[in-house]
Amino acid sequence: MDIFNTFFMGGFECADHINRSGKRVNLLKETQHDSRCYEDYEALAALGIKTVREGICWSSVDTNSGFYNFSNVLTRIRAAEKHGIQQIWDLIHFGYPDDLSPTHPLFCSRFEQLCHSFAVFYKENSKQKLFVVPINEISFLAWHSGDVRGTVPFAVNSGWDIKYHLCKAAIAGIKVLKKADPECTIILVEPLVKIHATTIHENVQELNEPQFQAMDIIAGRICPELGGSEDFLEILGFNYYWNCQWSGNGESFEWPDYQQLRVPFSELLQTAYNRYKKPIILTETGHFGDRRAEWLEEITVQCALARRNGVDLRGICIYPVTDRPDWDDLTSYSQCGIFDLDENCNRIPNQHYINALIKSQNSFKEKKYRIHHLMEFFR
Repeated sequence: MDIFNTFFMGGFECADHINRSGKRVNLLKETQHDSRCYEDYEALAALGIKTVREGICWSSVDTNSGFYNFSNVLTRIRAAEKHGIQQIWDLIHFGYPDDLSPTHPLFCSRFEQLCHSFAVFYKENSKQKLFVVPINEISFLAWHSGDVRGTVPFAVNSGWDIKYHLCKAAIAGIKVLKKADPECTIILVEPLVKIHATTIHENVQELNEPQFQAMDIIAGRICPELGGSEDFLEILGFNYYWNCQWSGNGESFEWPDYQQLRVPFSELLQTAYNRYKKPIILTETGHFGDRRAEWLEEITVQCALARRNGVDLRGICIYPVTDRPDWDDLTSYSQCGIFDLDENCNRIPNQHYINALIKSQNSFKEKKYRIHHLMEFFR
């Protein structure tokens, strides 16, 4: 039975953190998806995409008065109803209210309040089943904020501490969500990476093990004092981009992989699936400029191969739907969306990328899982 409306999904950039310049980022506003969601959903539905990733922007909805302003979330729910779109909601997508950080003594309780209020609000305002990502990419967020001063609390040498507290909050939040809405489905989202040894003396497994720590904590496999449980692993999302494979010295491997240094993405999916044996989504993938179509074609072949080899892969989410600015330079756009943006944020379809998307959709609809057929299909 299919869990999602469509196998191919679209993700809307919804980061709302404080950047390295100390400025609050809100990419829902920067891309105008908050005010143009009806237009965006209509365009996606026309492309056959009817499942999306969204974010509530905790920093915007929390007034720190016990009241949550979910008015823009409601607008997007109504837009989804009109166009037959299924939504997956991120509660934390890198940002928190101004007075909070993961190690703050009130962080966990405030997040529990958010989870409860959102679940109740959603039940009252939507007929759709609730799919929720409590905290997006805990591992990346812990590194970005705890090791390289990328956002609050702008720390170094604190990645593990941030990860521990984010997992603590995620576990508490999941319990609250399940109590308020026992039918909701939890999706955990983490980066999927491969770190390659630079010398024969490096332990490859040891290099790659930290990427699974957050899911392992939430499952109760490590740090059991936080109250994790295997029951909290329902659907697992993994994000994968061109720079998700690098050497032990930190140098990213080039793509396209002319030197054949990379491990095939299908094998990374297989590793993750073998570890948890849960349904998987590729929750973010995409590329830039003229390489967008080529990247999607390669990912489609690799996902088909993973499914043929027994991975329970339930979807591929193209991220982002619309182009987005750089977090630390909001004037610099990336040319990474299905739709590019002009100076007025008008949506400009990237036809080459869309053609690749249509080919990919057709390849799965027609169940062309024989890999040599798929490779011919994309020539």
